Amino acid sequence: MQHEGDGNVNADQELTFDLSGHNGLRLWHGTLLKTVRQDSIDLSARQQALLLQIYLEPAPHTVRGLAAALQVSKPVVTRALDTLSTMGLVRRKRDEADKRNVLVQRTVKGAVYLTDLADLIEKTNSEL
Repeated sequence: MQHEGDGNVNADQELTFDLSGHNGLRLWHGTLLKTVRQDSIDLSARQQALLLQIYLEPAPHTVRGLAAALQVSKPVVTRALDTLSTMGLVRRKRDEADKRNVLVQRTVKGAVYLTDLADLIEKTNSEL
């Protein structure tokens, strides 16, 4: 796929790509700006993906299952869960049926955060 600015360019020239017509990017940008301005919880893309996986997909959730769903390693999921649980967005509980497993559970704070985020996305979308 060719884009304006592809090809050989002098090092002093700036590449120009017109992405203004991409509504998905405009929606994402507008939503991010609103979250930054609200001094909201600041999550990485990986943490957001993990949080959405936990809240949008049916429970139960284990570290192994989340790692498989996101196609990342278990240590990556564990690090993200450390942050999410410290923030109170999820909680971890030992599986009573199999003590080797840790279950990842939803919290009220996590549900409120994602509901507010969904409202913000919808508001931003209506402004485009």
